[in-house]
Amino acid sequence: MSDVIKLISPVDGSVYAERPALDEAGVERAVSAARNAEAFWAATPIGERVAYCEKALEALKAMNDEVVPELAWQMGRPVRFGGELGGTIERTEYCASIAEDALADIERTDKPGFKRYLKRVPLGIVMVIAPWNYPFMTAINTIMPALMAGNVILLKHAAQTLLVGERLAKAFEMAGLPKGVFQNIVLTHAGTEKLLGTGLIDHVNFTGSVAGGRAIEKAVAGTFATLGLELGGKDPAYVRADADLDYAIGNLVDGAFYNAGQCCCGIERVYVHESQFDRFVDGFVDLTKQYQLGNPLDETTTLGPMAQTRFAAWVREQTGEALRKGAKAHIDVTAFSENKDGTPYLAPQVLTDVNHQMSVMREESFGPVVGIMKVKDDEEALQFMNDSPYGLTASIWSEDVEAAAEIGDRIETGTVFMNRCDYLDPALVWTGVKDTGKGAALSEIGFHNLTRPKSFHFRVEH
Repeated sequence: MSDVIKLISPVDGSVYAERPALDEAGVERAVSAARNAEAFWAATPIGERVAYCEKALEALKAMNDEVVPELAWQMGRPVRFGGELGGTIERTEYCASIAEDALADIERTDKPGFKRYLKRVPLGIVMVIAPWNYPFMTAINTIMPALMAGNVILLKHAAQTLLVGERLAKAFEMAGLPKGVFQNIVLTHAGTEKLLGTGLIDHVNFTGSVAGGRAIEKAVAGTFATLGLELGGKDPAYVRADADLDYAIGNLVDGAFYNAGQCCCGIERVYVHESQFDRFVDGFVDLTKQYQLGNPLDETTTLGPMAQTRFAAWVREQTGEALRKGAKAHIDVTAFSENKDGTPYLAPQVLTDVNHQMSVMREESFGPVVGIMKVKDDEEALQFMNDSPYGLTASIWSEDVEAAAEIGDRIETGTVFMNRCDYLDPALVWTGVKDTGKGAALSEIGFHNLTRPKSFHFRVEH
């Protein structure tokens, strides 16, 4: 008998969906179908490949009213925020707009008697292992450019968001995508590792934990599959003395607590210039107290449950350790009636008197807690921002573009923001350093990472 993957809803702990995992024969059929589709899809003109993706986007738009509550049931995001359609549209449309140029041949015309050019050719079978926290947008980051570039896709979605894979498969089916080009597959962790070890997959894109990334690397060892890994984060913000304080507070509170803090590039730690510190903390705390924790299907809820009880337990443990070591909690969690130990419902928390000996300032929380530290100048802020095993994004809050650029040059991250946070711009590359991973998505560089270069060197006069 096949293993059964169960989706436990954070809303009420019920089994919201369950699906059988593919057995070996099922995996073989999926890989065979993908391989059979590979050559004709790669030979399909770019414009036609892009058009299929645009039709799939239209199908996703038509599903959105059903998808929004479905997402709330699966991973807890409040329905009032409307799902992920906006980001899905922006990323798909931008990829479509640059596909032709990003994949165009590069001609070398400086040598008479020769025709020389570089082509970008597809990698083959791309396996996307997608996470639950932004289950559409994180998957779309790879799926759309990979298909436009001529690859075929196997999507293995997180157990927590099983139905998202089915929604994406339905959208491509409605778009008329040829059979075998995109397939949604359900696998256990062991089944995934076994497939990766076969050497049948040409490229793997994984978004998830550092431990998960290490398991993926180990699974593909010796197969020479290429990898894109977006792993953990502990993204910092630095509020300079010249920052627009009200603007910074509003954006950083949202950056810390949107999606219950379960954002790859969410704000997990804040460093504030000493001249602004007290006013910043007061404003940050006041705004945090306004969140409404509750059932994500309720339109008044602004903070839903975390995706799983064990995730909330980890944040509670981190917070408890910080308090035992002298941190100060600014939020009375008893004011949030839904906040209960042993459940995924967790009140937001703001901590001061924190330091880098505390887990909450060093290890990924991925939940609604943020630590705020006072710093005396740019140098001290920079030292703290770089004191992390992670490097996805960092944000600087300032009116001085030159100063922000100088600081940004020295921050060890894939992206530096000024006066914004928690956002992916599809025109810019999405990448990380240190334990945050390797590879790159979005922009023309994302297309390049989903293809390989091939050189043509013809002597035409001899």
